[in-house]
Amino acid sequence: MDLDLIKKLREMSGAPVMGCRKALIQTNGDIEEAMEILMQEGLSTAAKKVGRETTEGLIYAYIHFGGKIGVLLELNCETDFVARTDGFKELAKDISMHIAWSNPRFISPGEMPEEERKGKDKEKHLSSCCLLEQPFIKDNEVKIKDYLSGAVARFGENIRIKRFVRYQLGNEAE
Repeated sequence: MDLDLIKKLREMSGAPVMGCRKALIQTNGDIEEAMEILMQEGLSTAAKKVGRETTEGLIYAYIHFGGKIGVLLELNCETDFVARTDGFKELAKDISMHIAWSNPRFISPGEMPEEERKGKDKEKHLSSCCLLEQPFIKDNEVKIKDYLSGAVARFGENIRIKRFVRYQLGNEAE
């Protein structure tokens, strides 16, 4: 297998070298198909890690350009080793920027009060007010929950958004 192709897939996906090699062998060197295989494997890996405890992490503060919107995000992971990586900090920044832009009110549908769910177009309403159900601002094809699952696969640890607060100049904290 061509090492440059493995290296390119690894840079694109963040997956381990052996996982990239295996996916490329399965697809006869087709990098797009290999990427799809890695995504599917990553999602199943994320599902396995979901129940694991997340007691480490960081509080990330993001102030949007112009200083009129700010976000505090608590992003948790399993170890302080992962929490200190640049990739984890970048993940926190991306999610915080998304929160600043999209103004979600809840992390997941399970947090919504029952009366909030009644009598509305469920899919549209969930994507407007639940962070995990929203299309990611950097890639509208991917929901935040899938972006987070990709990060779980990349870091090899359970990662979860514990809480956030969004401030906007002239408004109450949201």
